[in-house]
Amino acid sequence: MAALGMAAVVATTTTGCLAGGGDEEAGGDSEVLVWASLDPPVIEGLQAALDERAADSDFTVKIQAVDDINSLIMQRIQAGDTPDIAMIPQPGVVKDVVARTDTVALDDVLDVGALEETMTPGTLEAGTVDGELRALLVSMNVKSLVFYNKPAWEKAGYEAPETIEELNALTEQIKSDGNTPWCMGIESEAATGWPATDWFEDLVMRYGGADVYNQWVAHEVPFDSDVVREAAAEFEELMFTEGNVLGGRQSIPSTNFGTAANPMFKAQPECWMYKQGSFITGFFQESAGVENLDEEVGVFGFPPAESGGENPVLGGGDLAVMLTDDDPTAQVMEWLADPTIGEQAAPNSSFISPHTTFDASLYPTDLTRDMATVAYESTAFLFDGSDQMPGEVGAGSFWKEMTAWIADQQDLDTTLTNIDESWPSS
Repeated sequence: MAALGMAAVVATTTTGCLAGGGDEEAGGDSEVLVWASLDPPVIEGLQAALDERAADSDFTVKIQAVDDINSLIMQRIQAGDTPDIAMIPQPGVVKDVVARTDTVALDDVLDVGALEETMTPGTLEAGTVDGELRALLVSMNVKSLVFYNKPAWEKAGYEAPETIEELNALTEQIKSDGNTPWCMGIESEAATGWPATDWFEDLVMRYGGADVYNQWVAHEVPFDSDVVREAAAEFEELMFTEGNVLGGRQSIPSTNFGTAANPMFKAQPECWMYKQGSFITGFFQESAGVENLDEEVGVFGFPPAESGGENPVLGGGDLAVMLTDDDPTAQVMEWLADPTIGEQAAPNSSFISPHTTFDASLYPTDLTRDMATVAYESTAFLFDGSDQMPGEVGAGSFWKEMTAWIADQQDLDTTLTNIDESWPSS
């Protein structure tokens, strides 16, 4: 979300400071240049792993941190001066890159069969364009998570729900105990509304399954449809019912998503559950005063509609696109596809591997292991829907109309119709 506030001039200025791919280093060795917008500790860990692998090669590898990579890569494609590999955080941008320039199909570069054995279900599909693997997920984040105050939760004797029906029952139980079940906030400056879209995405994929979710993301299933209305009804029951949310429905649009869970970590929690992505744990430490994540924070996966049914997980991550067709770049792609590539990044960063075979003992906390397990045990990893929709919808009308509905400025019918009508015709 932080990248959304970047001004266009930043990307333009940065363009002049970045080296293109295929640079010759002193001594004649070539350099494979990788662009990424990952957190610095993740980049440091991946760089160390690549340096080790390239030690006996006649080329070096450099991961360069790039702000607003989605915009910048398009500028470089137009200028004909791209990095060798770009790690793109949105499948929709990957499709745009594939449409605008020659990218290398990875089916002949990587052992796709081996990847199918190790990668979380659905992650290969995130980088597949027109039936060809064009991008590989290297790191992932998990969004289908519900956090809670661990000591208070255990003292109260609450248990993680296994279905949406049980989630509703738990909400009522917490309320009957005299407490407020949910923390909630969708304020995020210019991006206000995006946390509500994550809720809808989670609910649509649970009620409709992976196939219907993907059709909805592509607008083959409209917003004004039964499955979206079913998702809206569940959201309304949990978020709009009196006593369910701290501050009530009217507080949701003005409560910042980064601090919405702060009251949950008081000695006597003022709210008891907060649905957010794996990145939110950093906010817990910075703004809620959480000192020990394992001792103070618990998490469970947002439950499926039915026990034993489809149990997808909503997430995101960084997809490596190969833009230079040569042997050194192909070798680096193979290294990035190695299930062990994150072993030096994981212990000191937010890195979560998309490989279910990754050594989970390397994650820095039990909480990180629990979050990763939610993804590894899912039936499908489905990329954030708003990140795949056209920008005017996914980062526009979807945010805006959800906010207006939650603020009780318009009804659901108007909200769904407005989003459908905002969809570009081509």
